[in-house]
Amino acid sequence: MNHTPSAAAPQHRTTDSVPTAVLPAGSAVFPKRSFMAVLVCWLLVVFDGYDLIVYGTVQSSLINDTGWGLTKATAGTVGSMAFLGMMIGAVFAGRMSDSWGRRRTILGCAVVFSAFTILCAVAPNAPVFGGLRLLAGIGLGGLVPSANALVAELVPDKWRSTIATLMMSGVPIGGSLAALAGIPLIPAFGWPSMFLVAVLALLVVIPLGLRFLPETLPSGQPGGKATASSGFGSLLRPPYLGLSVLYALATLVTLFAWYGLGTWLPNLMQLAGYNLGSALTFALALNLGAVAGSVVTAWAGTRFGPVPTAIAAAAVAAAALVVLVTGPPVAVVYLMLVLAGVGTHGTQCLIIAAVAGNYPAHLRGTALGWALGVGRIGAVAAPQVGGLLLAAGLGVHSNFLAFAGAAAAAAILLGFIITKNTTPKTAGATHD
Repeated sequence: MNHTPSAAAPQHRTTDSVPTAVLPAGSAVFPKRSFMAVLVCWLLVVFDGYDLIVYGTVQSSLINDTGWGLTKATAGTVGSMAFLGMMIGAVFAGRMSDSWGRRRTILGCAVVFSAFTILCAVAPNAPVFGGLRLLAGIGLGGLVPSANALVAELVPDKWRSTIATLMMSGVPIGGSLAALAGIPLIPAFGWPSMFLVAVLALLVVIPLGLRFLPETLPSGQPGGKATASSGFGSLLRPPYLGLSVLYALATLVTLFAWYGLGTWLPNLMQLAGYNLGSALTFALALNLGAVAGSVVTAWAGTRFGPVPTAIAAAAVAAAALVVLVTGPPVAVVYLMLVLAGVGTHGTQCLIIAAVAGNYPAHLRGTALGWALGVGRIGAVAAPQVGGLLLAAGLGVHSNFLAFAGAAAAAAILLGFIITKNTTPKTAGATHD
């Protein structure tokens, strides 16, 4: 049922007549309109996952078929451009969503991402393609922190961690769709067809967002004017300093592993002797594992806590990637990639859930943007490091060991959050 004004669930009107909807602390109500808004945010997150894998699916074509003169090392640089844009977008969009509103920020980022991704299909050379990927990444990077901040304010407190984790299942589902789409589309229509899929965001998802996304104004911020200290400065002083640094570093190494695998896995498997179709099925296994991981970690995170569960997930990913280095049978390779997907993506889902639950509403978007923005440094570095390791002649295994080391580092960093007990003990930290 749609929100109606009441003492229990107040609404305001913004200047553009978009209704706001912020659930009060302790509410157990999950209105129909909130469900539709969460669904739209999830669909937008699907495009984040699609974009993660889409470059990996076309990378061989860009190197071999375009005549752009790309090498493995320069292809890694081009692959990093989108992640650099995501880093910029995550940092600034999180802050913008706290200041200007979640809805405007989400829709603006979605339009930017869609438009520049479509233009990638007609890029005439590598520098233009890389520039378009950078601009698309700015829009894409702003989607996840803004969407998670909005969702955190639309669901009851008891569902917040679970919904935040499940919503991130859109990332591996989008990646799975990219891997599946690449198998028939690239041979039939060439690599540009993979970027034209963004037309769906313009024609379908963005109109749905205009219809169903409400504007949210955290309690204590009538009319969108902050009454509490906000901004990056608030994150980097007590009681949030230790928590903010550890979450940002844990996100950095987790995204290094996740985006490194997403970018290089199809190419790595081709270098290991598999054809493109088989290599893409390995990418599919990774992403299906991540989908399963979203569900498993949502349950486990609610039962055992997001941070302890994230430590276990990161350890599973590290172990699975080390096993790949031993040259196991094909069936074991598939299983290890599934576990790597469960662990790497599951860890990131749980970090997002923990951040959404441990910062007050007026800092939530900024905190998510900070963690994901700093974390994107890992995403930027991963394609570069993967390409440099291969160019140095260190072989496929060097990539898997690098990503395994990053997953292990995530487990250690998250362990400090528990051992040092850095979670703020403020009464309002987990409520709007």
